[in-house]
Amino acid sequence: MKRNFRNFSLMVVLSIILVAPVLGNPNGPPWDAGGGNLVIDQGCTCHGGGAPSIEVVVSVSGVPRAYNVSETYTFTISLQHASNDGGGFLFWDEGIGTLIPGEGSQAVPDEPSALSQSEPGNDWVVQWTAPAEDVGPANFKLVGNAVNGDGNPNEDDKWNILTFTISEPGDTVIATDEDIALRTISVGDYESLFVAEEDPEAIEAERQEGIAAQFFDNGNLYYWTTLSLIIVAAVIQGEFYERRFGGGPVHLDKSLAVPQGLRRGVLSAGLAILFAYTVDSGQPWGVVLVTGMLTLWAIFGVYRTIVQARAPKIYTDLV
Repeated sequence: MKRNFRNFSLMVVLSIILVAPVLGNPNGPPWDAGGGNLVIDQGCTCHGGGAPSIEVVVSVSGVPRAYNVSETYTFTISLQHASNDGGGFLFWDEGIGTLIPGEGSQAVPDEPSALSQSEPGNDWVVQWTAPAEDVGPANFKLVGNAVNGDGNPNEDDKWNILTFTISEPGDTVIATDEDIALRTISVGDYESLFVAEEDPEAIEAERQEGIAAQFFDNGNLYYWTTLSLIIVAAVIQGEFYERRFGGGPVHLDKSLAVPQGLRRGVLSAGLAILFAYTVDSGQPWGVVLVTGMLTLWAIFGVYRTIVQARAPKIYTDLV
């Protein structure tokens, strides 16, 4: 019985140890970072290598350009990161006014005039009541920490810090458009929010697809180029054997050769212009190869017409 109780106790202790990092700190971030340094000033130095990161976009919306005494404003604190979708914040006005927590936020125990999250998130609505008299500009500090949810502060967690000022009453130009009287202030790189980490398997699949496409394109290029060279070589060889062993080309009467030569000449000129256009306009290699071969075929036709017209007339029907 005692052994079973010890085993049960051990399981409970292990469960608490494993669950603790998941629960994190339910009381929000600490106010004092140690050594007289405040987190609101230094940032979350135990996360993200100890330096702020532009990958985290920290913003506050509903901020007036200048406050009115005793007026209450509603601020929305937002925290954005490409992959870390939860985190916390510290928000402080240096005690010049009154910050009122909303859902998911709370007053900081060590500094009741500051606010922090009471539960992890990325969007909090809080209120700020301006001082009852003109005490000069109100300076605000906001630290936002986007964590990866593994319960351990490390380089995968990212944070950023935002400072801004609300001018005292009457110290700013009145906006002509009332819609821009309240503004959104942010810090961070918005483009980084849309850079997702690529899957290594997808990268490898894309690379293999590129290699296959390259082999296909090169294979076609080599095949059709080689075939074209073989055809040209066969025509040259045919001309050689005709002259060497066949007695030369057959005579073509000039009454037939002249119109045939004109037709073939016009066709050759048109195809030559088309070939030059395909090369100059950067057409695919297949189009260039086809037009080039057709141009050579037409030029060869003109050549054959001239050769046959100049060939001696041989009478083969003599008795």
